[in-house]
Amino acid sequence: MASSNGWALILGASSGFGAACAREMAREGYDIAGVHLDRKSTLPMAEKVQEEVRSAGRQCAFFNVNAADAERRSEVLAELERLLAEQKSEKKVQVLLHSLAFGTLKPLCPVEGPDCVSQAQLEMTLDVMANSLVYWTQDLVKRKLIGAGGRIFALTSEGSQIAWPSYGAVGAAKAALESYCRQLAMELAPLSIAVNAVRAGATDTPALRKIPGHELMIERARARNPYRRLTTPEDVARCLASLCKPGTAWLTGNVLGVDGGEHIAG
Repeated sequence: MASSNGWALILGASSGFGAACAREMAREGYDIAGVHLDRKSTLPMAEKVQEEVRSAGRQCAFFNVNAADAERRSEVLAELERLLAEQKSEKKVQVLLHSLAFGTLKPLCPVEGPDCVSQAQLEMTLDVMANSLVYWTQDLVKRKLIGAGGRIFALTSEGSQIAWPSYGAVGAAKAALESYCRQLAMELAPLSIAVNAVRAGATDTPALRKIPGHELMIERARARNPYRRLTTPEDVARCLASLCKPGTAWLTGNVLGVDGGEHIAG
């Protein structure tokens, strides 16, 4: 096995952006630690990603757990510490990617009907899709598993700025996620860790297909994008791999549009 560039820790590694980034980062020489939450019916997706990572000649450790659970987070990081001790390498977790897509898709306050988001659902969405970035970062830093040259990325969307039907809870979480990235970028600068939010264009992923009216969103995005196509997870993965190179260390605290110009074509 060729020498490693360190580990990439991917939250949401079994599908969509997380899976594409796991494959791309493995090709770039990173070992992959993937956190995902899959039932028996979707577990083959995670297994396929692991096979592809190992086929690239990289070490792979996947954990089928709830990334928002504090105890499970501690267990994952303890296992990572053990693997790093086995490797006896100075390179630790070089990349953290937050790509968790688990939230409530209900209107905040519908004029008619009772099907509105509850307090528990609103708080769960914020916790999983935003707060968890802070908790994982805190623990990585406390355990000294990430250091100088590290990169932290969090996947956001246009829903942080504009309103979509039934997207209120997720949109609020995305806005909080972007704010957390700015704050973490400032606080982690003394450790030379860069933090950025990544605003991908509309992408046909399992997460998008759960949004009510996603068919119209896809149609409009394709017509609006200057390239007349949707963004793909691979588009985003290739950009993120490039942003992990040493020459991009000064790029931090941003919301980076990886969308082929879709956002500016408004």
